[in-house]
Amino acid sequence: MNSNKIAAIAAYITWIGFLIAILIADRRDRFVSHHLNQALVLNLLSVVGGALTIIPILGSIAASLVSLLVFVFWVIGIYRAATDSMKPLPIIGDIHLIG
Repeated sequence: MNSNKIAAIAAYITWIGFLIAILIADRRDRFVSHHLNQALVLNLLSVVGGALTIIPILGSIAASLVSLLVFVFWVIGIYRAATDSMKPLPIIGDIHLIG
């Protein structure tokens, strides 16, 4: 397994994995850039989901739904990085923060 593929997979594994991926990967590579972007958007979505818990009752329900969505996208993202796919994640795949 090459370092770009490892970096693409690591990017999805929390913020620490994302930071490690930025340090070890060639960010000019389209494959790595794609997965770094997807992982960043997913990590930010997770933060937003956590912030929703501030809102009583409905916020907790919304946070639970966001957490479930983040988990499903996390699994999909890791699978696609492991299989060399650059297909964007559903719903959030068109958001580009990197590259």
